[in-house]
Amino acid sequence: MANIFISPSRYVQGAGEMDKIGVYTEKYGKKALCLISAGGIKRQGKQIENSFSGSSAEVVFEEFHGECSKNEINRLNDIVKEKSCDVVIGVGGGKIFDTAKAVAYYCGTPVIICPTIASTDAPCSALSVIYSDEGVFEEYLFLPANPNLVMMDTDIIAKSPVRLTVSGMGDAMATYFEARACAASGATTCAGGKVGVAALGIARLCYDTLITEGYKAKAALEAGACTKAVEKIIEANTLLSGIGFESGGLAGAHAIHNGLTVLPECHHMQHGEKVNFGTLTQLVLENIPEEELADILGWMTSVGLPVTFAELGITDTSREHLMPVAEAACADNDTLHNLPFEETAESVYNAMLAADAYGREALEQ
Repeated sequence: MANIFISPSRYVQGAGEMDKIGVYTEKYGKKALCLISAGGIKRQGKQIENSFSGSSAEVVFEEFHGECSKNEINRLNDIVKEKSCDVVIGVGGGKIFDTAKAVAYYCGTPVIICPTIASTDAPCSALSVIYSDEGVFEEYLFLPANPNLVMMDTDIIAKSPVRLTVSGMGDAMATYFEARACAASGATTCAGGKVGVAALGIARLCYDTLITEGYKAKAALEAGACTKAVEKIIEANTLLSGIGFESGGLAGAHAIHNGLTVLPECHHMQHGEKVNFGTLTQLVLENIPEEELADILGWMTSVGLPVTFAELGITDTSREHLMPVAEAACADNDTLHNLPFEETAESVYNAMLAADAYGREALEQ
């Protein structure tokens, strides 16, 4: 099987870029459906509307209903057809992006992704994660193409809650370890091929950027500053992780995240926060050297990512409560099987217990 590398057609990152969204859009269509949350309309609605005043395209706003579910996708498909829209824009966070990408795919239109946060690697990918209306993971929808344009306005992102950017670091930290596992096992990636040197190199660069810039970026954001470290972390969370996970592959971290979605008490946690615990669990499954594990745990705690059950909101740590998480992570259609060794629900359950113990110890230091 061939190595395959895929990416968005264009990635733009800089201050004030949202003011240009109307001009960008006219290159792709004449009438855009802009999928956005109610809060997003209050914060960016006027800015987006004004950007279309100097454009040949027009925009129609539609409020997102909260989950990237089949019902929500079908609802929006009907609106695109009813309003005769020929391009879809997603403004906001990960589930909005995934929904916009799915709608554009089914309606046969270009799609523009405009994150207002840097909390996941979803913006750049040819992938939508489908959940039930209640927020439980159902399946991955693999798309034939990546977004036509991903646009990051760093002014907006730097003003978003710091927790969201930190969550993005958790999502991004999984990138290298999952790509490394897929390269070792020869697994097929989300791009439909094997891991090449470009994808693995980008995944490693993502890891290196997080390690060297993550704490500095968090401290700067807490002070209300957008520094070079912040800009690098925005790019790592979005572009490097987006390309790295897609062409490098997913493995244990995201499968364990998907398992955690079966617990209602975890639904309030951010995607990257759950992925971070999944990364820690994958590293336990891999039995990495103690020094490497300590270094990674030290970084996770320094930026404030959850490393224990308690931090995820899990108070019932009984076997009966946690085994369904492990069983869901080992589902036949999930990515745990991309690890270069065979795992079972029993071994995943034990790895989660150990990860929690290591996390508790790290927090006490």
